[in-house]
Amino acid sequence: MSSPAGAQAQAAEPGGTDEAAHPRSDFKDAIGWVLLGAVTLAGALRMDRLEDQGINPYTVPGLLPGLLGIGLMLLGALMAVRSLRKGALSAAPPAASPLRAQQRRRVAVAIAMCVGYSVVLVGHGLPFWVASAIYITASILVFQRMSQDPAERRLDLRSAVKALAIGVGMSVLVWLVFEQVFLVRLP
Repeated sequence: MSSPAGAQAQAAEPGGTDEAAHPRSDFKDAIGWVLLGAVTLAGALRMDRLEDQGINPYTVPGLLPGLLGIGLMLLGALMAVRSLRKGALSAAPPAASPLRAQQRRRVAVAIAMCVGYSVVLVGHGLPFWVASAIYITASILVFQRMSQDPAERRLDLRSAVKALAIGVGMSVLVWLVFEQVFLVRLP
């Protein structure tokens, strides 16, 4: 357990707990969670309900994603209310730090890769497992290259083969689970 002086020192450091838990940051995150929940719910409502096959309404493929979307929206709204009560709109934003800039760059890269995966790779002719293998492999290599540790940033044949093996293995596993266990047709 840390002392109050240690907690203050940690909060004063760039990227410390104060910067990450700022009410304005929480408010922005809350808006993001509500939007993600709404998009998830909209996608769930568009999924095939399999009514023509006499499927029980409680086992339709879109039920769980829809419930998760609703949960994300509710929890995001609670987070927004909490941050507004803490002064999210009146408190001064924290000063930018190099660590914060690097974190934002990683988030932007992750969002760009997710959008590229969902808009470009999935549903445009490539089998799901191939698109997923490309995405997972690329994600591993890109984020390894963005590592703060110079030893991890170095890409060689071994790391590329390892990333490819993980990408192919995970994409095939996900495809099999969804197709064979959950009986969800993937693009």
